[in-house]
Amino acid sequence: MDTTEFFEKLWADYVAMTPQAEKIRKAFVDRGERVVNDHVAFRTLNLAPINLAALEPHVLALGYERFQPYSFPAKKLKAFGYVHPDPELPRVFLSELLVEELSDEAGAILRRCAEQVDASKVSDPSVLWSGRLWEPVSWAEWQALQEESEYAAWVASLGIRPNHFTIAVNYLEKYPEVEDVLRVVEELGYGVNDSGGRVKGKPEVLLEQGSTMADRLTMPFAGGEEHAVPTCYYEFAKRYPDAEGNLFQGFVAASADKIFESTDAGKTS
Repeated sequence: MDTTEFFEKLWADYVAMTPQAEKIRKAFVDRGERVVNDHVAFRTLNLAPINLAALEPHVLALGYERFQPYSFPAKKLKAFGYVHPDPELPRVFLSELLVEELSDEAGAILRRCAEQVDASKVSDPSVLWSGRLWEPVSWAEWQALQEESEYAAWVASLGIRPNHFTIAVNYLEKYPEVEDVLRVVEELGYGVNDSGGRVKGKPEVLLEQGSTMADRLTMPFAGGEEHAVPTCYYEFAKRYPDAEGNLFQGFVAASADKIFESTDAGKTS
């Protein structure tokens, strides 16, 4: 599979879960802008066979290289960023939840999910847009996970798929700042994640980011129940050159920590 097909498959799954993204993308295209994807991110669990180590080979097979590790102690996560030699290909961000740091109850729910995964499906790159590979958890279990880790609840209900795509603000001509983009997003009727400020980061750390609040879609739960839960969001990033004049390629953990809250069930609507 080449990178074009890979990102087309990811985008198709993403916009099915995130209708706002295609509308926002089209709004900028209609304004004469070239919309380039800065990065795409995924969430998973540190449990075989869907842990980061099992998913990473699909990214490396496309010519990507590990760039930098990240840690999010408060959210019990670890992650890696990946970059490609082609500067116009989006960066990739893979994160995983450290399940052993959750309560026994939450850990048991997530381990049950992972144990149902057919390992053969993980060996194909389509696993990255496969969604939920286990039977639905109950609504009560989802709520218990949500109380402890919004990330855990997200993975349990949505599975393995793109968590967000990102507009590269550097390529926009009429909207050169993240705040400019956020204003357009609000004019279109979408909420903005203001956790830690509307714009996370600053030029001094070489990266500024903002995002929408996630869409909500009705998903199935055990026993035939259906409930609306947060799905995915659209991010916007502006990168700055470092002291050598090279555009910053990584991520800023303090900012990403707040971006994760774009799927906070208490804020999305």
